[in-house]
Amino acid sequence: MPKKVLSIFIDESGDFGPYDFHSPNYYVAMVLHDQSIDISENIKRLDEHLERLGYPQHAIHTGPIIRKESFYQNDLMETRKSLFNSLFHFIRGLDIHYICPKINKAECLDDETAYAEKLFKVIADELKKHYDFFSSFDLIINYYDYGQSQLTKILNSVFTKLFSNVEMRKVQPADYKLFQVADLICTMELTNDKAERNAFSKSELEFFHSARDFKKNLYKYLAKKKL
Repeated sequence: MPKKVLSIFIDESGDFGPYDFHSPNYYVAMVLHDQSIDISENIKRLDEHLERLGYPQHAIHTGPIIRKESFYQNDLMETRKSLFNSLFHFIRGLDIHYICPKINKAECLDDETAYAEKLFKVIADELKKHYDFFSSFDLIINYYDYGQSQLTKILNSVFTKLFSNVEMRKVQPADYKLFQVADLICTMELTNDKAERNAFSKSELEFFHSARDFKKNLYKYLAKKKL
């Protein structure tokens, strides 16, 4: 009987630097994919659509799309929305789930150790809440780009403490669509928290029109994928 394998694609939003009221939270998005579920056709359709948009073999970065930065600084709003919608509708068509533990840095002592301890606890609590789901797999493979060494250590520590069947693999975002999904989820969870506080930036208002439109037309559909 083949092994039952869970892939977890992990991305973060935030840092371990001093507290900033403009960006109070630290997010860790984890996209959960049962490897027995084939998503190759979904990926093929997304790749074909991106090629038609003039972005072949492109790793979508959601935050810069919204803010008109980096690769997208010269793109029209129509193009940026098409790229965003491509990945968003890709997610809606997938049989995946996600979790997104987060901490509010204002609730910690303002130092890296306090952030790390709090983050370890909230990740562990979220995994324990769904322990039966995670423990139903013979192997758990975590995919992360090792972008932050502190988070890499926390992930290694918390997963090996709770499970005996875990591997960590370093990835390049361009190589995995589900890593790009984790990036989008981080941005969407952050944006939803800003919507709750009525704290949209100018670029977010231009892209989403209003907090109400964001929640009604986008976030409520993404939230259905939460484990």
